[in-house]
Amino acid sequence: MIAHLRAAGTSLVLDARGTGVPVIVHWGRDLGDLDHGDLAALADSAVPAVPPSSIDAPLRLSVLPTQAQGWVGRPSVAGFWSGGEPGPADFHLAEVRSTGPRDVSLVLVEPTGRVSITTELTLSTQGVLRARHTLDNLTSVDLTTEDPYGTVLVLASVDVLLPIPARAQDILDFSGLWSAERRPQRTSLAAQGAWTRETRHGRPGHDDPYLMIAGTPGFTFRTGEVWALHLAWSGDKRLWAEHQAQGYSLLGAGELLAPGEIRLGPGQRHTTPWVVAAWSDEGLDGLSARFHPWIRSWSRTARPRPVVLNTWEAVYFDQDETTLRRLVDAAAAVGVERFVLDDGWFTGRSDDRRALGDWEVDADTWPDGLHPLMAHVHERGMDFGLWVEPEMVSPDSQLAREHPEWILGPRSALTWRHQRVLDLSVAGAFDHVLSSLTSLLTQYPIAFLKWDHNRDLLDGSAHRQTAAVYRLIDALRRAFPNLEIESCASGGARIDLGMLERVDRFWTSDTNDPLERHRIHQWTGILVPPELLGVHLGAATSHTTGRTFDLSFRLATAFFANAGIEWDLTRATDEELRAVRRWVSAHKDLRGLLHSGTTVNSDTSDPALVLHGVVAPDRRSAVFALTALGPAQRAIPAPVRFPGLGPSTRYTVRPLVLGVPPRTIQDAEPGWIRRGEVTLDGRALADVGLPMPLLAPGQAGVFLIETASLPDHHSSSVHLGVDAQIA
Repeated sequence: MIAHLRAAGTSLVLDARGTGVPVIVHWGRDLGDLDHGDLAALADSAVPAVPPSSIDAPLRLSVLPTQAQGWVGRPSVAGFWSGGEPGPADFHLAEVRSTGPRDVSLVLVEPTGRVSITTELTLSTQGVLRARHTLDNLTSVDLTTEDPYGTVLVLASVDVLLPIPARAQDILDFSGLWSAERRPQRTSLAAQGAWTRETRHGRPGHDDPYLMIAGTPGFTFRTGEVWALHLAWSGDKRLWAEHQAQGYSLLGAGELLAPGEIRLGPGQRHTTPWVVAAWSDEGLDGLSARFHPWIRSWSRTARPRPVVLNTWEAVYFDQDETTLRRLVDAAAAVGVERFVLDDGWFTGRSDDRRALGDWEVDADTWPDGLHPLMAHVHERGMDFGLWVEPEMVSPDSQLAREHPEWILGPRSALTWRHQRVLDLSVAGAFDHVLSSLTSLLTQYPIAFLKWDHNRDLLDGSAHRQTAAVYRLIDALRRAFPNLEIESCASGGARIDLGMLERVDRFWTSDTNDPLERHRIHQWTGILVPPELLGVHLGAATSHTTGRTFDLSFRLATAFFANAGIEWDLTRATDEELRAVRRWVSAHKDLRGLLHSGTTVNSDTSDPALVLHGVVAPDRRSAVFALTALGPAQRAIPAPVRFPGLGPSTRYTVRPLVLGVPPRTIQDAEPGWIRRGEVTLDGRALADVGLPMPLLAPGQAGVFLIETASLPDHHSSSVHLGVDAQIA
């Protein structure tokens, strides 16, 4: 058969005729309503010539390429049998299954019958492609004979490879470090070879490649064809782009397995993580337009997302009830909806060198437990969240002294943030952590856990540890279905769709420096919708960089995602508190739009100026921010164009002051800003644009865009918030 999966302007054509390993003929732009004859002609025409010095048959890049097919690039599956024989490499198609018009499963069997691989391909209604392999060891143990080859299959890799066209020559992926995650890096695939990114942290890491994106030369947020993939897995991984000497280009991804980490005995099975992929002919924003609605279709996260106050940068380990009560009062006064008590609440935890694993409330700091503080939080109209780090243990802890056998080692013997890793694949350790968390959640009305993970594993145990963490969170979810969880890993070192199936929010980075945060959120947001990314308003001087920023810039940066506060509000001035209260009110007014709309980025002519925004699904309203990351390159910057609006719809554009107006150079503002608004159609706003105020470096202007014909009652509900902010 030839399968044609179609959705949202995307086509995938799969040639599964005969008994050979099927081939993806096309993945990209929708090819239209092709009949079987058209599909057969397309598949036949895609068969290449036989070049000199090659195998004596046309080479086609299959869904499971191996050397047995003549493929000399990185193979999709590799391993060996316990007796020393090389693992399976030759397969034939045994069965094609389909459960719907956009789903197909291929059953591939090794000629000896010892191994089968089932490859699943599914295309969502949003045009997001998912692929994975399930490998079965079909051997059996016969105690009457001696098997010279062994019956245990030791896997080296089982990867997903997807073809891309030769015109996709530009490569974009990400690197980074603590408090500076997802730094973009670009290279070219024009020459032969592979661009490979591997992580061995036991978690994705601060330098996680995150997405591997290939596109037509010079692609931007708004232009160019792009193909992208992501591995939905929270452990070690490998992503790569390859332009092979045999003439094919591809993207690949898979779990990076340590030697001997996966050993399949007779009758055992291994299923790979999902590879999530998408194509767009509208640049990187086109990828987001596919990923975001697809993620929203299955994410368990409830809406609206509450405004959070986290205590970490307010008090650090210096916890006492009197101080925290004052902070609760200040948080409630500005409109916070969730109060989260961070690290330092449990027995003996006076700094980061001790007590991890001893998950009982410290009796000295909290003689009556956390009940009085929680009662005060609830009285002030907020729910309560708590920080935990369940996967870790301090060497200086009761748990480590009583159960040293539960600690990963010896290769994890190095401490990191003065802590070691609990081996959650050990039943006793797993049960202890689950019991400790269950006890906390049963004893206290906790609505939210900030789940941290503050070190690399360094042990080659990423697979079993990641699988155990998934089982732990899943068990906790079953027991407490209304509990929300935030994934934090030294900030943003574990942001992936495997974890997102289990959590409600990511702590995007440990930095609250607005310049760093702007860049981090822009790139993280290609894949993850903004409402799932925590961003907090920090103090004037950044905890991580030492740089000092105006309140207006900090407010604008923390406005667009799942907004929160990480600042000791008891030290803020009355003027600052009034500004924060207006900011929280404006965020609540507009979060229905901010957390459901289409994310857009404008390709400005000045690299120091960055425009991003969110456009409502019906395109009747939008919110944009223009950020000056540095000094402008021209005395009068070019007009800023607003993408994503309805071309023939008339809009009114107004500046939205979030408590404090941005600083401008010599108070320079264009006429429409001084008048307070301008009304134009979407085509003019997108093609001509508007002149902007001359923002000083480290400032951002926010703009509310609404259809000029909105009903008065809707308009006034938003404008009251805006007018209050200006007042």
